[in-house]
Amino acid sequence: MATNMLQRYSSQERMNHWMVVALFALAALSGFAFFYPWLYFLSGIFGGGELARTLHPFFGVAMVLSFSGLFFRLRADNAIGEADKAWAAKMGEMVKGNKEAMPPVGKYNYGQKMVFWVTSICLLTLLVTGVMFWSPWFTPSVPIGLQRVAVLLHAVAAVGLVLTIFAHAYAAFWVKGTMRAMTEGVVSEGWAKANHPLWYKEVAKK
Repeated sequence: MATNMLQRYSSQERMNHWMVVALFALAALSGFAFFYPWLYFLSGIFGGGELARTLHPFFGVAMVLSFSGLFFRLRADNAIGEADKAWAAKMGEMVKGNKEAMPPVGKYNYGQKMVFWVTSICLLTLLVTGVMFWSPWFTPSVPIGLQRVAVLLHAVAAVGLVLTIFAHAYAAFWVKGTMRAMTEGVVSEGWAKANHPLWYKEVAKK
């Protein structure tokens, strides 16, 4: 019996997503080369320390600009409401794999929404703080004390972003059928009913 497929993401949204992923990898690898001495060897991927240092901020700005495309498309679906509180209260059941105990959700559950907003906040923090110590373009106009604070916040936001992306990737592989949504753009009716029943009802009406 054939399984009906539902479109979850357009080709444009998927391309935008994978562009962010590619730029995240480049920004993370070039950034971690300077995060800790033991990781400096990563600069070799970009042709050495000087070139890695030059490229890193451009990767970062490009990533923020690319993510902004997803942000404005998906922010409405990721708005946190009263229904999300019930899901958050039972998050432990989700971790255990007990989906039946979870309240029905729309296109995104509370965990996915948190990934979206934490990613947005981290990227904004990285952009603002990165500009503050981007040498030689902006550093002359920023006091050295403020630059030091910016470097610290930049590092914290970077670690937060990496952990969030790892959690996002793990969840995508953990929930069977999720990766197909971002590779082929579609999900099965069974997947939609099991994971996002309210979204399934909305799509089914159309």
